[in-house]
Amino acid sequence: MPQQPCSCCYDEAFDGQHAQSELRKYRRDGPGHASQAIADALARPSVEGLTVLDIGGGVGSVHQMLLDRGAARATDVDASGPYLAAAREEAERRGLSERVDFRHGDFVALSPDIEPADLVALDRVVCCYRDVDGLVGRAAERTRRRLAITLPPDHQIARAVIRLLNAWEWVTRSDFRVYGHSHARVIAAARAAGLEPAGSANIGTWRLLVFERPILTSDSR
Repeated sequence: MPQQPCSCCYDEAFDGQHAQSELRKYRRDGPGHASQAIADALARPSVEGLTVLDIGGGVGSVHQMLLDRGAARATDVDASGPYLAAAREEAERRGLSERVDFRHGDFVALSPDIEPADLVALDRVVCCYRDVDGLVGRAAERTRRRLAITLPPDHQIARAVIRLLNAWEWVTRSDFRVYGHSHARVIAAARAAGLEPAGSANIGTWRLLVFERPILTSDSR
């Protein structure tokens, strides 16, 4: 059985100071390239009336963009309480809070109680979670139409950077760790839950992977 991720370390690694700093940056500069790429991939050609599941949504940029484009409702599940609070604050500021269900906790543990959604996002989340099979597998199981993931590239340079980041976490006595999961394993976990690869792209220092249900028709894409 995979070792379970720490629960409290997400509140420490993604604390109120980090959350408010990212929220200010989001309000000033707009969504980052990775978040924009996920929203664009999920929204094609239209998101009108669809539901969204944003796993580890941070300050909420992905599901907020999709709601702005016409999605009906969103669920934001985040293991960081401060980031969830920042996402709620921004949703209230933008008049979106009545269309978002905020859930605090580990998505894999909560997943039996999370409703499936048409569109599911894992924006820079896979690298923060030890059990990649559990995270991607549960996310894929909750996907009715399309799943989009951004994660570090699958090469030696990225893995070397991750080792340096984890060395710093160890020096500072943090329990949080970064993971360089192989893309083949991510794809296998999504396929095991019935999804098929539907595209990929390099987004700056991140890699975008998109998956779809094979039952999608050309009219529903």
